[in-house]
Amino acid sequence: MTARPAAGVGVSHSAAGTTPVRTPGPVVPRPGGLFRHRDFRLLWAGQTVSAVGSNVTAVALPLAAVVVLHATTFQVAVLTAAAWLPWLLAGLFAGAWVDRVRRRPVMIACDLVSAALFLSVPVSALLDVLTIGQLLVVALGAGLARVFFETANQVYLPTLLRPEQLPEGNAKLHATQTASYLVGPGLAGLIAQLVGAVTAVLLDAVTFLVSAACLGRIRTVEPRPGRPAGPSSLAREVADGLRFVVRDRYLRVLTVFGAANNIGLTGYQAVLVVFLVRSAGLPAGLVGLLIGLASVGGVVGAALATVIARRFGSARALLLAAAATGPPALLIPLAGPGPRAAWLVLGGALVSLGVAVGNVVKGSFRQTYTPHALLGRVTVSMQLLNFGIIPLAAVLAGAMGTTWGPAGAIRVMTAWLALTPLILLVGPLRRRRDLPASPA
Repeated sequence: MTARPAAGVGVSHSAAGTTPVRTPGPVVPRPGGLFRHRDFRLLWAGQTVSAVGSNVTAVALPLAAVVVLHATTFQVAVLTAAAWLPWLLAGLFAGAWVDRVRRRPVMIACDLVSAALFLSVPVSALLDVLTIGQLLVVALGAGLARVFFETANQVYLPTLLRPEQLPEGNAKLHATQTASYLVGPGLAGLIAQLVGAVTAVLLDAVTFLVSAACLGRIRTVEPRPGRPAGPSSLAREVADGLRFVVRDRYLRVLTVFGAANNIGLTGYQAVLVVFLVRSAGLPAGLVGLLIGLASVGGVVGAALATVIARRFGSARALLLAAAATGPPALLIPLAGPGPRAAWLVLGGALVSLGVAVGNVVKGSFRQTYTPHALLGRVTVSMQLLNFGIIPLAAVLAGAMGTTWGPAGAIRVMTAWLALTPLILLVGPLRRRRDLPASPA
């Protein structure tokens, strides 16, 4: 249920002072929507399989740390932080570099690296040499691969689809992504119950290989990115992306909201597994099932996002999504043994619904609004704050969990999350029905 970074707009049309040319995607040869678009189907299938595997690991890796290696609450939180730290360390460089190269080979390479990293976990466990240190290295390495993959993916989709197809494409990708939040944790819990949490990580390695194979079969020829006119450097290109983000009032408020939102989301998620296993005394299989059910609202939200945006307007859809993400989070700390577990499912379903609607609307907005030559840098400039805050939030939640217990940490983080929608009322969104279609 982790929120994506807030999408945004900007005032600059080019990294080098020239007007960029937006490369249109291939024309779909016959009616029927994106179901008839072969290359999009391959991209969609690969990412769906990989998303299920990743959400298996999101539960299996902490479970392996808790059950197999007897990790502390703080160690589990640091494990979460390690997966997100690369956004803070390498995000800006990744954005500038991705804008210089073809993106599909980058995505394939990232899939293969991730598969190798996750495969090392069951192999080490089989040899009885698995340690917390290795889990941290795997989380950090896979997180670094994810930085480059997701940045390349955000820029790659508009080369496959026309601008008017992007909302449908993003909705489909987000629908299956959020569906993986339901399937992945439940599958992780089932596998952990039957054959152990470490074995569940093996499934993720296989899914990355499937994703790489699907990407390799895409036929669309990706154009080589144009180089900026005049002398340039990675540092200057990074600065262009940052300026694009900072100077626009819509972008600023959406980025700040995304970061604040992620503090609360990551904070309670970082200690949720520990809370359910040790405080509530729930078995591993039920933990995965509950976390999966808590994400079911995201499937509905992704499916309805474009409908909500058309009916109420894209700016108002973001405000409605924020309202669903915030106050309902206060239900999550009420979860406990027996029937009280339903509070987690109800609160989590509402939160995931709001996150999914916001992700679809903001993702399509960013991809159609931003000049394509700047899209990678703009994406990671927003993610520098949005995702960069996540490891800090995870460590903070771990420290709170150590001091006040997992339940205390979750109460603080969900209270923060409930207040974050107020940030959007400070910016221009409250006065608009729709987000602007082009830079001012």
